[in-house]
Amino acid sequence: MERAKAHLQNLISFDTVSDKSNLPSIDYLASHLKELGAELTILPDASGEKANLVARFGPSDKPGIVLSGHTDVVPVNEGEWTTPPFEMHERDGRLYGRGSCDMKGFIACVMAIAPDMAAAQLERPFYLCFSYDEEVGCLGAPDIARYLAGLDVPPDFAIIGEPSDMQLITGQKGKIAMRAIVKGTSGHSSLAPCHVNAVEYAGRLLNLITAQAERYATEGPFDPEFTVPHATFMTTTIAGGVATNITPDRCELTYELRSIGENDPEREMAQFMEDAKQIEAEMQAKASDAGFEWQPIFSYPAMNDARNSHGFRRFSDLMPDYGGKVSFGSEGGVFEKIGGIPSVIVGPGSIKQAHKPNEFVEVSQIEICLDFLSGLVAAETR
Repeated sequence: MERAKAHLQNLISFDTVSDKSNLPSIDYLASHLKELGAELTILPDASGEKANLVARFGPSDKPGIVLSGHTDVVPVNEGEWTTPPFEMHERDGRLYGRGSCDMKGFIACVMAIAPDMAAAQLERPFYLCFSYDEEVGCLGAPDIARYLAGLDVPPDFAIIGEPSDMQLITGQKGKIAMRAIVKGTSGHSSLAPCHVNAVEYAGRLLNLITAQAERYATEGPFDPEFTVPHATFMTTTIAGGVATNITPDRCELTYELRSIGENDPEREMAQFMEDAKQIEAEMQAKASDAGFEWQPIFSYPAMNDARNSHGFRRFSDLMPDYGGKVSFGSEGGVFEKIGGIPSVIVGPGSIKQAHKPNEFVEVSQIEICLDFLSGLVAAETR
C-alpha cells in the first residue's frame, strides 16, 4: 500500500493537464520500470512534447494482458480546491489530488505491483500502457493499439483502469464530436429578409439535432445495461452574431453523438449531414456562398462486451462484481477496434469524483485494486 501511495504522490505532482507536456511523468514511469527490467517502448507524438509508454514484463511469444491508463488530467480551478490540486493530501481515508481517481490511482497501483511482475516467472506477458491526451479525445491510445497489434504475438485482453468503483464494466459508449460553421450574409437588420441569418439557420440545424436525439430515445437501438440505454445526440456549444442591428453572417455550434455498439455512428453522422442539405439549399437559394462547413473535432469508438473472448475467460474467476456498462468514454474501444484486443474497465475510485474540485480516491479502493492486480500476477505465474 505504501508503494502505491508514494507513486500516486509523485504522479499527482506532475501537472499533466492535456495542454501541457506529459514527458516528465512518462520519464518518471519509464525510469522505475527500466530499473525493474521491463522492456520499454516510447511512442512520441508528432510534436515530440508528449509520448505514450509501453512496458512489457514476461515472454513475448504468448498472448498477454494489457493494463492501460492515461497520464493526462483535466484542468483545475485552484480557487475551488481546499488543498493544492497537484499535491496529494490524505485525510479521512481519502487521497486527494487532481487525477487521484481519473486515473493516476490505477497507474500508481500498477506501478506498485510492477516489482512483483518483475520477480515472477510469468507464463504470459503483462503490457503496461500509459497514454497521453485521453481527456481530449483518446488521441494517444491509437498509436499504442497499432503498436500492440503489430507485435508477432499481440495481447488478447486489456483492462482499462478508469474509475469503476472496482466493478467490472463491459461496455462503453463511443463518441463523435463535430463543429458546424453556419455561413450566412450580413447587413443592416432592417433589411433582414434580404440576408441569410446564420443564427436562425443554426437554430434550424439545432432542431434537426434534437429530432434525431428524440428518434434515438424512442426507436433505439437499445441496450438496457447502460444508464442511458440508447445513443444520444446533442448540441454542446453555440455562438454567433455581433450586434442587435446586424443580421449575423456566421454562427458556430458544436455537437456530439454518443453511440452504443449496435449503432453505426459514422454512417448515422453522415446521414445527419445529408439531411441538413435541405436546409442548406434554402440558404443557397438566397446566397450561393451560404451554407454549412463541417469540422470533425475528435472521435473514439464504443467498447463492446468482451466476456466471450478467450482473454477474458482466462481471468473470469478473478473479475470483481459486475457493474454493467457506462456512458463515459475510455480507451477500451480504441484497443478493441484498432488493436483487435477485447477490453473491459476495472479501476479504483468513482466516476462521480472525476473532473471535480477536490478529486479523491478512497484508500480502500486502492487496497482492492492492489489485491486484484496481485491476483492477476499470481494467475500468470508458473
